[in-house]
Amino acid sequence: MVLCMLATAMLAATGTWQSTTTGGPITYTTSAAIGTAAKGNDGKPMTIVYLENLNIPKNGQNSNAEDVTWLRRQGYQVIELDYGKDSHAVSPLLNSDIIAINSSLQSGKFCGCDCSPYRSYILMEGYRISRDIPYYHDDPTIYNYPDGYKSSEGDWLCFDLVYPANPSKPVPVLVTFSYSNSYATYSGGKLTDANKHKRMYLPYFWGAFKDSFVEGVSALGFAWAVCDHPKYCDWGQGKYTGGANKSLGAIEVNPDAARKVKSAIRAIRSCGMDLGLNGEVAVTGFSRGSTAAALAVGDGFIDAYKDATRGLYADESSNVQCAILGSGMFDYEHALQSSTEYTNMKAYVNAVAGGSWTMQGALATIESSASAPTLFFYNTDDYYKDNNKDSQGLYATQAALMKARLNEVGTPTETLTGYSSGHAVPQTAAALKVMYDFLLKYVPQPVVSGIEDCVTPQKKSSAAATYNLMGIKVGPNYKGLVIQSGQKKWNR
Repeated sequence: MVLCMLATAMLAATGTWQSTTTGGPITYTTSAAIGTAAKGNDGKPMTIVYLENLNIPKNGQNSNAEDVTWLRRQGYQVIELDYGKDSHAVSPLLNSDIIAINSSLQSGKFCGCDCSPYRSYILMEGYRISRDIPYYHDDPTIYNYPDGYKSSEGDWLCFDLVYPANPSKPVPVLVTFSYSNSYATYSGGKLTDANKHKRMYLPYFWGAFKDSFVEGVSALGFAWAVCDHPKYCDWGQGKYTGGANKSLGAIEVNPDAARKVKSAIRAIRSCGMDLGLNGEVAVTGFSRGSTAAALAVGDGFIDAYKDATRGLYADESSNVQCAILGSGMFDYEHALQSSTEYTNMKAYVNAVAGGSWTMQGALATIESSASAPTLFFYNTDDYYKDNNKDSQGLYATQAALMKARLNEVGTPTETLTGYSSGHAVPQTAAALKVMYDFLLKYVPQPVVSGIEDCVTPQKKSSAAATYNLMGIKVGPNYKGLVIQSGQKKWNR
């Protein structure tokens, strides 16, 4: 009884928060951690913003009170947002609130609470989180940075997994690779943990880019995971043995990156079986995260990628069912020759890989129609700073190269362009719905709700459909997000 009274006393506050999704105020309740509070790198509380009483079927069979108490016992501060079954609390309309919440969290405050922008998450009701799961033992001699790290044994790259607790049925998982790098830090004559586990650092990641796609996938009944980026090094730093300072700046290199990506997929698939995942995996990424995720698409395996010496679960499959890739580098050899990526990769290839570009980029692994169906998204004015001679823009050219290769072997692709401007991710309900529809086309999941009238139905989609959302045309064959129960489909 005393413990229950103490837990109740930890309720810090209640109030209202203005929701973009509902168009009005919704009630929030804040609760401190029970026991030792988990802190981010900045010393602020790790926070879960918990969205409850949504207008979406709930797959987790625990009560919200049970799951919130469990989260608090893991050390999280929990902020519950009660949507009261509002009719708008569905996918993808909820994404506008996800964007607003992350914008607040990255500033270090939400609903009057101090929150860590390093380690704060948005969970929908019925979901829990498993944090800091290792997936690959980094080799410090790849990027040789910092000096105090390259002679160490190396850190473990990790991922965070959000999953429905006690699910009524197993679910698929959407995996992304962070575009905020975690890395070792050498300070005061010793290695520190100052920049480990930086994969969720919102000011460099979802908060800064108003990226809601992955966290919003829970509304479709999916689990999701965020992995450390394969380049375990401060972005812009790193050098190969014998190379100049920053000679690996702004690029990740293979076979190291591919080994890590494949190990991440294997680890998530394996450990997820104990948490109610069904073995189906989709990947997504944006910018440097897209470059990494693309390495999971192809069905062919270069021998050097198979080495699992520093990875985990070597006998597990690293195949994926589909991919949704934003602006990224997929073929370094055909990047604009004045670009930093091309210049640095060429020097690396000549010095380390004997002049062969084969292993660099994702195209080399695409061998047959068993490669994963892929949706590419980018803005047509997303020009790289050195790319003023390319009328398409660097990322449009990169997507076109990989798309052509996939179509050549008979793998379906789609392209989403013109959803905004510059180096950005989709934010509108219409654009996000294209992405969620693609995901559900190849990874069907019956526990899902959505909106039917987000866009106007068009003609049937082709294998290489293109969607433009700036008034020219909006994609074909919209059926809403209400998916009928059906047999699981394995594409590979």
